[in-house]
Amino acid sequence: SPPARSPCPQGFLYAAPIREQGNIYKPNNKMMADELSEKPVHDVHTKEIDLVNRDPKHLNDDVVKIDFEDVIAEPEGTHSFDGIWKASFTTFTVTKYWFYRLLSAIFGIPMALIWGIYFAILSFLHIWAVVPCIRSYLIEIQCISRVYSICIHTFCDPLFEAIGKMFSSIRATVRKEI
Repeated sequence: SPPARSPCPQGFLYAAPIREQGNIYKPNNKMMADELSEKPVHDVHTKEIDLVNRDPKHLNDDVVKIDFEDVIAEPEGTHSFDGIWKASFTTFTVTKYWFYRLLSAIFGIPMALIWGIYFAILSFLHIWAVVPCIRSYLIEIQCISRVYSICIHTFCDPLFEAIGKMFSSIRATVRKEI
């Protein structure tokens, strides 16, 4: 049943509802306690990140997946010593791995700060400037397009119909004389 409403002596249109089941912070019955049980709230700022799959949207699949075989290759008939080839592979792979880690340790947080600021500014401008300007433009252009349409239908349609009727009786034939 809907909550009862108290008479409103102050003259307001609606009075505050009176709870029949008790205080919402300390419910009197189990049904109300179940309704008010807390549900997990997921905050976008504290969401858990995946430490295994760090590119779930595959942003960098084509760009930075560079392996030794993509950069250095020896064609058939031109091979270095096996030990040199293995050492080159290990040097390339380990250097790339640790140098990336070093660069990300030094510049990762400052770059994240810069990109965070950039995208915050971009979002702010988009929400508070770009979209309102576009919406305003669309509202104004809709009014102008109605006036333009009325002018075209009033002045141009009769003119074009008259010209069309004048030229509709003209017949053209093409003959080829040899």
